[in-house]
Amino acid sequence: MNKSLSILSIGILLSAGACAQGHSEKDVPVAVKSAFSQKFPDAKKVSWDMESATEWEAEFKLDGKEYSANFLTDGTWQETEHEIKTTEIPESIKQILAQDFAGFKIEEAEISEKSDASVYEVAVEKGEEEWELVFDTNGKLLEKKAIEEDDED
Repeated sequence: MNKSLSILSIGILLSAGACAQGHSEKDVPVAVKSAFSQKFPDAKKVSWDMESATEWEAEFKLDGKEYSANFLTDGTWQETEHEIKTTEIPESIKQILAQDFAGFKIEEAEISEKSDASVYEVAVEKGEEEWELVFDTNGKLLEKKAIEEDDED
């Protein structure tokens, strides 16, 4: 009985570990894989995960940078994101950060490309205070959202 329970526990742990590592490419709908390979033919080290019941996310490398792209289950592309260096943040956004977020440290910056527009997403922190800021390509602040401890990946 005890030995059977241990084997069952190990099996459950291994299964949980496999699920936590994402989905196998065979789980990804054909329409999603096809749309992805058309949009990113040179992508390397692709891993898949479900964002929701209707959306898949691919994480991959392209031109030496880490990217993520989201597709609906029918293959419709939703968004592509990639991290950028703070030196790549446009001057107009740096000016707003210096003025309105003086003393905050930039934790992460990325470009998010969608079908209707591209935006810059910048996470800033000062002490316990953390914000996720979204700017348009002209440097206009579009969104300011507090980051709670539970929101972080």
